[in-house]
Amino acid sequence: MNGKLLDTNILIYLSKKQLNFENVAAPGEKLFISVITYMEVLGFNFQSSREKKYIEDICSYLPVLELGKKVVETVIQIRQQKKIKLPDAIILATAVVHKLELVTANTIDFAGIDDTLSLINPLTE
Repeated sequence: MNGKLLDTNILIYLSKKQLNFENVAAPGEKLFISVITYMEVLGFNFQSSREKKYIEDICSYLPVLELGKKVVETVIQIRQQKKIKLPDAIILATAVVHKLELVTANTIDFAGIDDTLSLINPLTE
């Protein structure tokens, strides 16, 4: 699979208009979210109905990658090697298993864990 996996913080930055979509993806680029991002972002307490609507709309558009056996096994391996929060490990494992670039504002949380993972921080690029 080719494309990008968007971390929860990216969707929140987009909804708050602190990040432009053009900085996240080029036209036609395949974008995905993990099931954990889906749960985190829809559970976020938004200050405005506009932000909430934006998140609901984008989540209805982006394919959600579920937790399959391979992702679960990769999460376990990651957590055995490095102290990392479970939601971050799920997002990381989802990107690794599906061979997606991970778009996040928190690249330091994911750096140095898996050499095959490509990290993108659109806030600094």
